[in-house]
Amino acid sequence: MLLNWTVMILYNYFSAMFVGPGYVPLGWTPEKSQDCMYLQYCKVCQSYKAPRSHHCRKCNRCVMKMDHHCPWINNCCGYQNHASFTLFLLLAPLGCIHASFIFIMTMYTQLYNRISFGWSSVKIDMSAAKRDPRPIIPFGLSAFAASLFALGLALGTTIAVGMLFIIQMKVILTNKTSIESWIEEKAKDRIQYYQTGETFIFPYDMGSKWKNFRQVFTWSGIPEGDGLDWPVRDGCHQYSLTIEQLKQKADKRVRSVRYRAIQDYSGVCCPVTKGVKTFFTTPCTEEPRIALSKGDLILATRGLKHWMYGEKILISAADGGVRERGWFPRNCVEKYQYDSETDQPVDGEKKSK
Repeated sequence: MLLNWTVMILYNYFSAMFVGPGYVPLGWTPEKSQDCMYLQYCKVCQSYKAPRSHHCRKCNRCVMKMDHHCPWINNCCGYQNHASFTLFLLLAPLGCIHASFIFIMTMYTQLYNRISFGWSSVKIDMSAAKRDPRPIIPFGLSAFAASLFALGLALGTTIAVGMLFIIQMKVILTNKTSIESWIEEKAKDRIQYYQTGETFIFPYDMGSKWKNFRQVFTWSGIPEGDGLDWPVRDGCHQYSLTIEQLKQKADKRVRSVRYRAIQDYSGVCCPVTKGVKTFFTTPCTEEPRIALSKGDLILATRGLKHWMYGEKILISAADGGVRERGWFPRNCVEKYQYDSETDQPVDGEKKSK
């Protein structure tokens, strides 16, 4: 049984790693040119982002139905390997539960045969069993310590990986990904903030948990569809989600606040020189940090108490250049007052380049 668990776990693990999530073809465009207005354009891949796809900074490609980038498999979890990754998350805890049962029963039986009770004391003799004949595999103090350590690893893996499996099954049964769940939450916040009266309906939920389950798990192991076109529920169309993403992107530009750097920041994850609170409250995320020089301009889109996330405006940004995005300490910047029409600083401030 343990060998079966091991083979199945490794098979799904390496399948998720080497099969990969599937990438949007470079230079991809929709069949109808007028549909381009509903899609975002990726400058890195030089193509439009297909519905449900997102660009991964680590893979440096647009991933079809991207859920997240997993460091365990050193790859993204997406359209092609979502089933293998989820099965790995299921089988690993099951194998660890089986191993935990063996470890517990082994330690129980071996200790039971080595315990002697006195009137006022309990003694454990790890040298040999007192009731049964000598075991085939010697069980001494080192074996007991190793079994106890392995039991801790097995139980820890069961809890940690089991929680990840539950999270994945929740999004699969609603035919979503982790990113799409976040997009749906932001859609509700946007509608509530502007009081538009809209009702956002997630277009890919088939209305049945079994139908949603079948979108990922099939008997052949090959997911349904081609990763570019997806079946949608009644009242929605293929670009309902991408239109909402464009609205959120425009809303983020409107609600962003411009800041100016007043201190240099090297871009390290936990800066020692920016204060104790900044050091210990660094964002627990894989998103990058951006280095700042005094006078740099940043468009902040979100933030925590001691950290902010935004885009650093480069010198070439006005000419269509790119922007560096990431986290930076809040105490390194100050709000930059400028005239939105002329883009010039107010109150006699000199605009930093």
